[in-house]
Amino acid sequence: MKRTHPEQIGELVERLIQENGLTDKILAQRASFGWREVVGDGINRYTTRRSVIGTVMHVWLSSAPLKNELLYQREKLVKAINNYLGKEFITEIRFH
Repeated sequence: MKRTHPEQIGELVERLIQENGLTDKILAQRASFGWREVVGDGINRYTTRRSVIGTVMHVWLSSAPLKNELLYQREKLVKAINNYLGKEFITEIRFH
């Protein structure tokens, strides 16, 4: 394969991710790891586990009162996580 122009590594990696269908998996991992950035250390301290299945983020909390409070903030948290990702990916958050 002969190249006619040089490619930047970032562009090459992005193209390979898209060609191999890994975009959703990478976004899911970024959303999971971005939870701490979005909610801060105070709430993250009570987070025992988090994962993304499809477009639904699952968050396990060790504090029932905090879980109840975050249920009221669910839509705001979805928007904040999607802003962190730079793309509308997460559609719902379920607290356990």
